[in-house]
Amino acid sequence: MAAVASHTAMSIPSISLDSYVVDSLLPDLVGHDRQPSAFLVYLVLWRLTHDAGTPTARVALRDIAEATGLSKRSVQSALSWLVTRKLIAVARASITAIPVYTVMRPWRRSSREEPRTAR
Repeated sequence: MAAVASHTAMSIPSISLDSYVVDSLLPDLVGHDRQPSAFLVYLVLWRLTHDAGTPTARVALRDIAEATGLSKRSVQSALSWLVTRKLIAVARASITAIPVYTVMRPWRRSSREEPRTAR
């Protein structure tokens, strides 16, 4: 009984997502694009960036594979798909360097954009 009580007293970490990620991006990537691995990779990168309060994350392919349970090849395909969809940006210092990922939020207008006016 004490083990159950201590388990319920522990705080389970959670992440904060834009509702668009679940309401639109999930069905789009998984249903329409048939790329469920891309959605899993996006969630992991979101956790490492937006949820951690940092704009970028330097993370190895192997670490993403371990975090998602996907093969490294599946992660590579998912990353390529996310770049094509402009959902992430990737920067590398060299071909062998660990990439730096930026998770994009194209559904949010940049604060630098002018408000649209009716014509």
